[in-house]
Amino acid sequence: MTTTLTEENYLKAIYHLSQKKESGVSTNAIAQKIDAKASSVTDMLKKLAEKNLLTYIKYKGVTLTEKGRLTAVDIIRKHRLWEVFLVDKLNFSWDEVHDVAEQLEHIKSQKLINELDAFLDFPTHDPHGDPIPDKEGQIKRTNKIVLSKAELNETYTCVGVLDSSSEFLKYLDKHDIKIGSELWIKEKEEFDQSLTIQIRDKVMTMSKAITSNIYVKKS
Repeated sequence: MTTTLTEENYLKAIYHLSQKKESGVSTNAIAQKIDAKASSVTDMLKKLAEKNLLTYIKYKGVTLTEKGRLTAVDIIRKHRLWEVFLVDKLNFSWDEVHDVAEQLEHIKSQKLINELDAFLDFPTHDPHGDPIPDKEGQIKRTNKIVLSKAELNETYTCVGVLDSSSEFLKYLDKHDIKIGSELWIKEKEEFDQSLTIQIRDKVMTMSKAITSNIYVKKS
């Protein structure tokens, strides 16, 4: 049974929301995530439940079935592989690729995606540092924290971003921060939790709004 573009977008949204909580995902959270009316969301959830892609219990929220999870992860795999292709082979910048990959992720040909994966030499992460699921739907997680939780006088490596909006990525580009950049934590302001950070020979202060959206691990 094939899925439509809209159904796939719902499954992907529910998957991402489910990573942030242990219980079911609420209808309101889904509506906010995909910018839709709650009544429209409810109608779609019923359709997806009929296809055995999720279970929906009133007042307890939505959970994906294994079939639904694998479908969502497959869409995410395609999205992230296309982002790698666009950046590595077509010279897109990392702030340009999301919207294009949103269109390409709905291509149905599994052979194309497997060949794309091989052509790119089986990348493990996309340009934003997010892990790429393998063709069995397995995702290898990286131990990481947000920069705002980093310890003083320690060096960290940027491994990803929580906010992948064009505006935020352009901000990082402006300050020459990218995946693999090393950041040394010099000072933390108690008043507003801003951090003074050294990147190579440059020292800068970052607000908590910025540091809460950068993933790092200890170097």
